[in-house]
Amino acid sequence: MLTCQLCYPMMIDMLPIWVGVKIIYDQGSLAMAEKIRDLMHANLFDVFNERDPERRIAAIARTYTDDVVFSDPDEIVTGREALNNKAQKLLDKVPGFVFTAGGPIYENHDLGYLAWHFGPVGQPPVVSGMDIAIVKEGRIATIYTLLTS
Repeated sequence: MLTCQLCYPMMIDMLPIWVGVKIIYDQGSLAMAEKIRDLMHANLFDVFNERDPERRIAAIARTYTDDVVFSDPDEIVTGREALNNKAQKLLDKVPGFVFTAGGPIYENHDLGYLAWHFGPVGQPPVVSGMDIAIVKEGRIATIYTLLTS
């Protein structure tokens, strides 16, 4: 008998099965983590940093579920069209402002996290915050924006 790291006895003839499952799980986890990183990047840069409405609408279709729920300190909006309107209003209020990543993207199962800064190009940020997203069926279904400064 072998003892695994979790201190549970394991029969030696079961080891190849367990290792095979672990390899499949790790590959699936890596693919999901990569997908979440792509979605979090798209949310910040392809949607909320995109001033061209046509490109932003195309990015929204790729990034979010039809019934996406977006929540920030001001309001909660539901659906892709409402999210597009939210992004457009924000960008209209502050011409010349851009989002930048405030660190790496973190993911855990179906959840993604990305800190960000927002301010004039080449200047210190005016506001910082974070986005936390829940992913379902390969798209962002719910996203929370929190302001940190």
